Amino acid sequence: MNYSKYETMKQLIAGMKLPDYRYEQIIKAIFSQHTSAFEKMNTLPLELKKSLIDIFGPSVCCTIPVACQRSGQADKILFSLPDGNRVEAVNLHYKRGWESFCISSQCGCGFGCQFCATGTLGHKRNMTADEITDQLLYFYLNGHKLNSISFMGMGEPLANPNLFEALNILKDSSLFGLSQRRITISTIGIIPGIRRLTQEFPQINLAFSLHSPFDKQRSELMPVNRSFPLHEVMEALDNHIRHTGRRLFLAYVMLNGVNDSADHAKALVKLLQNRGPWSHLYHVDLIPYNATDKTTRKFVSSDKGTMKRFRDILHGEGISVATRTQFGSDIRAACGQLFGDEKD
Repeated sequence: MNYSKYETMKQLIAGMKLPDYRYEQIIKAIFSQHTSAFEKMNTLPLELKKSLIDIFGPSVCCTIPVACQRSGQADKILFSLPDGNRVEAVNLHYKRGWESFCISSQCGCGFGCQFCATGTLGHKRNMTADEITDQLLYFYLNGHKLNSISFMGMGEPLANPNLFEALNILKDSSLFGLSQRRITISTIGIIPGIRRLTQEFPQINLAFSLHSPFDKQRSELMPVNRSFPLHEVMEALDNHIRHTGRRLFLAYVMLNGVNDSADHAKALVKLLQNRGPWSHLYHVDLIPYNATDKTTRKFVSSDKGTMKRFRDILHGEGISVATRTQFGSDIRAACGQLFGDEKD
């Protein structure tokens, strides 16, 4: 079994026949004193520090930053993982002092959405729970406030079983202590993962990447639709809302001349109005497309006028809708642009 570092620490301390409070000292050093190196944990005996370094290396974090790009309200960090794979995470910071973090869950992605740079990499492997949470630990140890977290980076979160152990780590009151309501999971529609999230983490925010209300077109843009058809995903989302009573977010990237017509807007209205008593808990986020040179098919974002007309159709029919403000597109840190390359 692939235990998290925190479970491994407990087992190490027990195996060395040390008192349980030694684990508490390690956790205090990390999460209260912001200590990033085992060597600097001065309350620990030398033998324990040496064993921790032998197992985990000198740093508490297994994710090593190798490059950083900054742009206005967005910073993009490229992390190297222990096996040499690379992933990216984005720190969004707002004028009122709020910080939000977009993190990755897989090395690459195997689902091949036509408009996404990450999808051109293919699936390399799932990230471990430690690799997922250490992206955030890096920011935390460097003085950042983890006000909100989104799994909207590289990879499909619900296709990685290690995600659920990562969520347990994030909400553990002795570790990160994050409220579920400060975490958002974005999915392209992995139904088994949606069902598990509904049962195990009902207060976590769920966002569904829709991008077309038409099954045929959605299958062309997002091949996952052939495995998990839209109507089946919507049934799973309905069940999620019934179980949680919480608002559910639908992400809709606006592609010029592809999915931004009045017919698309009307079909989206019909899709949501057919949800019965749960319709009011669906919220649509319209997202300007962020260009990338990685995909074979080239897309352009819908213009502001088209996006307004699309939004007005939805709003006029009582659909909750907003146009999302994007940050970091100039450093390829926005939705669909993450590629895990130092040059990007």
